[in-house]
Amino acid sequence: MNIQIFGIKKCFDTKKAERYFKERKIKYQFIDLTLKGLSKGELQSVKSSIGLNDLINNEAKDFKKLNLHKITTPSIREELLLSNPSLYKTPIVRNGKQATLGYQPEIWKAWE
Repeated sequence: MNIQIFGIKKCFDTKKAERYFKERKIKYQFIDLTLKGLSKGELQSVKSSIGLNDLINNEAKDFKKLNLHKITTPSIREELLLSNPSLYKTPIVRNGKQATLGYQPEIWKAWE
């Protein structure tokens, strides 16, 4: 199992996800989205499990600032996500080719 948690340190659900894996003594890698976003390959992998529109946080300040609600072209939305990591809903928890969004312990249990 190779767990990666993409999130923001201040996010409550990200903290809960980290606690979930710590309590079960499962090693994970935390990637702080305020410092480093997803790579293009990581985004493609996550997108195949979750879907592009589900990854976007409609409540983010940058969502309104960038007029993302008016942009419907998937490739442009992807580029905006890659260049603005603050647009992601968090946490994104990845295990190889599988990924979840938010706090999903029932799915993570199946990964163990």
